[in-house]
Formats: sequence, structure tokens, C-alpha cells
Amino acid sequence: MKRNTTAMLVSAGSVGAALAAYAFLIRPWHLKWGATEAEVQEPLPGDDVVPNPTQEATHAITINAPVADVWPWLVQIGQNKGGFYSYSLLENLVGCDIHNAKRIVPEWQSLRAGDVLWLHPKAPPLPVLLVEPGRTIVIGGLAEQLGDELSENIRGGTWAFVLKELGPSTTRLLVRIRWNRKGGLLDWLYNFGVLEPSHFVMERRMMLGIKHRAEALAAQEVEPIKAATATSGGRPF
Repeated sequence: MKRNTTAMLVSAGSVGAALAAYAFLIRPWHLKWGATEAEVQEPLPGDDVVPNPTQEATHAITINAPVADVWPWLVQIGQNKGGFYSYSLLENLVGCDIHNAKRIVPEWQSLRAGDVLWLHPKAPPLPVLLVEPGRTIVIGGLAEQLGDELSENIRGGTWAFVLKELGPSTTRLLVRIRWNRKGGLLDWLYNFGVLEPSHFVMERRMMLGIKHRAEALAAQEVEPIKAATATSGGRPF
């Protein structure tokens, strides 16, 4: 009996330590992965839709490619278009039927406010609230805009993608998600232990996927110039 009690106390202590590590170390890190403190505090388009979110995450990544090579990959995201450049195997385990694009498709390059973004073929799509070509896409809205299936658990939420030009061949991609979800202990535990970390894992992979594709595209455009320079004695013309 004494041995069982000791084992239970050790197990409880281990669980408590793991939860504390997640709450005070891992969670603060993943909620602002890649972002500076200034970027976390910076107002972004779409913030006004959910001015007082119950949960928020701001992620950022530097892409060694011009904005013109990043935007086409971003504008064609969606279940029925270019996918999300993330872990499609995991997405397809829940029936998303995602196929990540490896090329820019001209037919998918038109996106306007009022369009919708599909996450799953059988789930309500999310409305596109704002499109500023070459700069911003904001998806989401208030509960009445998100459809009955989503609005049961969320009063409002936005997913914003913002591109910033750092130089002629460098782009900063910021992604911010804001939720105003319903309260309650079970909802909080689900959001804290399942929704937030799973969203981070998938979004981080998506951002890395966009970076990889944009940088590969930029390299294709630069290489011929380098080759021409090499064959003309150091002169491009």
C-alpha cells in the first residue's frame, strides 16, 4: 500500500511538473514563435474585429525572397486550392482532403473580400474579410459570419496574414490568430491543451512551407542573372 501511494505521488508530481513546464515555458514560447516583442504588441489588420480576444497568438518568420514571390503562395491557400503547405497526412486523417501545391496556379490567384476559405470539405468555410494585394489577408469574423457549426463554440475569431518588405529580396511574414471563445473549465482545458498547441504545430509548418516555396521561386529567378553575369566577364549586359 505504501509503495502504491508513493508511486501515485511521484506520478502526480511528474504530471504537475509537466503542466507547469508547458504553462510557463512552452506555451509562452509557441504563442509568439518567431515574433519580436514589438511585433506581438503591434496592431495588425483584423484586430478590430475581435478587440478583446480570450486567446491570441502571433507568429513570424523571415523569408529570403521578395514580397512578389511570397504573395502568390499565400493567396492560393485553401482546402480546395493549394492546401496549407503543412502536414497534409495529419490533415487528411480527419478527412480534409488536402493536396499541397508545389507550383503557383494562375486560376487561384484571385482573392477578394467576400470570398471564402475552405478548411474541410464538410465544414463551413471561413469568410475572407480583407485583402490588400501584396500585403494582407484577413480571414474569419464574428459568430454570425462563421456559420452555425462554428459559432456554437466561438463568438468571433480572425486569422491574419501580413507581409512586410524588409528589403528588395527579404520579406517578413506575420500570422496572427485571435479567438473569442466561450468560457467554462472544459472549454478552457480543450483550448489550452489541444487547440492552441495543435494550431501552433500546423501553422509553424505552414509558414516554413511558404518560406521554402518562396525562396525556391526567388532562386529560379535570380539564377539566370548570375549565369549571365558569369559568362559576360562580370557584366550583366
